[in-house]
Amino acid sequence: MPLAPIEILTLAFPGNKFNGRILPELAKLVETDTITIIDGLFVGVDADGTVVFTEFDELKSDTDASAITELVERFDELISSEDVAEIAAALEPNSSAAILVFEHSWMTPLRDALVGSGGVLVDSVRIPGQVVEEVLAAVAELDELEQEEQTLQEQKAE
Repeated sequence: MPLAPIEILTLAFPGNKFNGRILPELAKLVETDTITIIDGLFVGVDADGTVVFTEFDELKSDTDASAITELVERFDELISSEDVAEIAAALEPNSSAAILVFEHSWMTPLRDALVGSGGVLVDSVRIPGQVVEEVLAAVAELDELEQEEQTLQEQKAE
């Protein structure tokens, strides 16, 4: 059976301040079969710009981040060195990021029903919430300008 949709999520930690507080929420998503983590790593940029990365399965057991390995179902090595370089280039010095590759497990029953009915998933698009908020704000601004223009036209017509 094919996988459900896969997503790569990059979580940045300016100042290298990863403290593990995201782990309980991430664990809830895994435990409820909302997602299945299938790969991941930490990438860091030190103060002088040197990039280092560590696969989740290579984390030392004494770090806060090592608890994440318990949430990973398998390590499929889906993150390329090019991916790491691109993500690291976007990080400020003295910061880090966790890169999570996960399957949208919640979609598995829908995928099975779709395949069973002879259907095919054609596309899956994820739009970041911030982008949606910016678009909605721009639309509201345009609506306001149109209302002002209409009011001016009505005043001129009187």
